[in-house]
Amino acid sequence: MERSAERRAAGPVIGLAVGRGTGPELAAVFERVMHELARSYAVDIGIARSPRTYHSYVSLRAEGGIEHARRLTHADAEHYERFCRTRARAGTTAVFRTAINAQSLYLVRQRLQAVKVDPLGSGGTSMLLVRDEAQGFYTGENDHSPGTVTRTMSFSREITGKVVALALERARQQWPEHGAGRIVMAYKFHLLDGALDAWVAELAERHGVRLELFQPDTVNRDLIEHGPADRTLIIAGNEWADIMHVVLLDRFGSERQESRYTENVHLHPGAAGLVEYQTVHGSADDLADRDAVNPVATLRAAAAIAERHAGCPGAVEAAERALKSVRARGIVTRDLGGRHSTTAVVDAFLDALPGALPGALSSALSSALPGAHPGAPEPRKPAGPAPVAGS
Repeated sequence: MERSAERRAAGPVIGLAVGRGTGPELAAVFERVMHELARSYAVDIGIARSPRTYHSYVSLRAEGGIEHARRLTHADAEHYERFCRTRARAGTTAVFRTAINAQSLYLVRQRLQAVKVDPLGSGGTSMLLVRDEAQGFYTGENDHSPGTVTRTMSFSREITGKVVALALERARQQWPEHGAGRIVMAYKFHLLDGALDAWVAELAERHGVRLELFQPDTVNRDLIEHGPADRTLIIAGNEWADIMHVVLLDRFGSERQESRYTENVHLHPGAAGLVEYQTVHGSADDLADRDAVNPVATLRAAAAIAERHAGCPGAVEAAERALKSVRARGIVTRDLGGRHSTTAVVDAFLDALPGALPGALSSALSSALPGAHPGAPEPRKPAGPAPVAGS
């Protein structure tokens, strides 16, 4: 368990949870970028790293049979849930997590009532995808008998209400002047004997909005034929949103999943206020220890956490400018058609970052470079992240 006197940073503390596969490499990238942003902004940031390295599916299957995998799955889930709850109680508002085994992850998402939030946009159209991770087929326990796996799941009025309320709140934040132009719910609601229809009607009346509940195939057809209207909020069951996320990114986000991060907001009171940031891509075990994994999603997540949770205004825009500079120089990993290593991309990004920071910070950093002002006193060194005990 975490110790009560663990905090050694004067400023905010960010959680860090690491899975196997390429997780350790990306965790090192995250810490390195957070250190540079903390130094640039003169902010004292602590990193609370969970001491457990959680399994990927590949590492889980390599260790033994089905029963052994079940035990490890539950051990990982219980540890990560405890880590999140402990960090939330300590006042941490953000955790960066690399990919871990899906069953462990969804046990935690069910228990902490997680909702994934991803703004998308292309050209003049903006869209907000809110993914219900707290209920449905992806959640629940497995019961094994010879030759059969029985998986239980549930839907509830309470959780559906929390998901819709969070979605409407985030839509107001994204479009403060007008709010969402259209609210679409994509659920396989015919399976639920009319219960979800009734809940959605109640929620529409409660919030004073129009909620359009459709089958996923109807939503797909509408998107293919017409595309999303501007300011479309899609609240989706996890199964459809998981499958369609890559397609939505390709059609309406102008990006590949390897370059994206997303947010998972926890709605359970035991973890309320804690936002988990993750890369969209998985653990990529085949690339582990080869210095070949694409770090762009991690770089973006670090910048977003620094700006939103650690007092570094302008970090997101600066990161985008630095990434644009790196791409213009042709420094990309092999999955994007390049020939550069993870380290080379991160090095180039950090080289470009000082010049991309907001004006006053950029000037201050430039003047602090060796030889910039001969005879000038040595500038004060801003603090970087301080280590914090894990759980």
